[in-house]
Amino acid sequence: MDRFKEIDAFVQVMAHGSLAAAALAEGVTPVMMGRRLDALEQRLGTQLVIRSTRRLTLTDQGASYLDECRQLLARWDEAERAVSSQHQRASGHLIVSAPAAFGRLHVAPHASAFIKANPQVQISFNLTDRVVDLVREGYDLGLRIGGQIDPNFVAIHLATNQRVVCGTPAYFKKRGKPKTLDDLREHNCLAFNLQGGQQRGWYFQKDGKTVTVKVEGNLDCNDGELLHRWVSEGLGLGWRSTWEIQKQLQSGELVTVLDEYALPAYDILAVYPQQRHLPAKVRFFIEHLKKTYARPGYWLTR
Repeated sequence: MDRFKEIDAFVQVMAHGSLAAAALAEGVTPVMMGRRLDALEQRLGTQLVIRSTRRLTLTDQGASYLDECRQLLARWDEAERAVSSQHQRASGHLIVSAPAAFGRLHVAPHASAFIKANPQVQISFNLTDRVVDLVREGYDLGLRIGGQIDPNFVAIHLATNQRVVCGTPAYFKKRGKPKTLDDLREHNCLAFNLQGGQQRGWYFQKDGKTVTVKVEGNLDCNDGELLHRWVSEGLGLGWRSTWEIQKQLQSGELVTVLDEYALPAYDILAVYPQQRHLPAKVRFFIEHLKKTYARPGYWLTR
């Protein structure tokens, strides 16, 4: 059996979480995927995966070997792309998930230019603040802002983001500015409430450690754009992302406070499942977003 197919089968099975899902993606039978995995373990003389009816679990040797295999396949793909990229065209149906407000402001608006350059691609967007399961729900690509990424997924850095506490000059004139984290208890903090959300607390860095400050206010909701509007209207403080308010910070419409406690900047990511051949439609759209976000002044004009 082809060694390459064995290695590829191993990576695909672990990326998809089951023989059946990997076989479906590869266009073969689960039995064939199982045979390839068996052949690989037999050739190496060690067990890589513990298989049960419910789950697949990597052995210590399997976890180490999986990392090596992923790197090997990534180098192989890069070599092939270098040769074929000049002749490749993007086509097919691209299904993208993104956080609701970020998707409306910074993802969907760039679809028209992408379609114009790649007319054989059709794009569907699902803009939701729920963290979707990309594999189970059939997405090609997800946009994520910070957070933990499953090791079976590839995460590509698109831009940098930071969370800051902000309010209008009129609000601060009326209520004063918080100087310490404890001062937030005296302020009207407008929080995101989906699945616990920000009502559990806002996160900061103090003395080198991440701390949570429970906040309270007279308004909360599960929509980031509505929270942004309330903060801009001077109704309270918000814990907002710089991708959302950079232009207002530049103009002075909003002012940040407690900057010395802000968490370090984190990434805006494009995330997709580990796979042998990344479709051109996915790769091209990621590159399209990266180039767009890197344009000088982009974040100040949106």
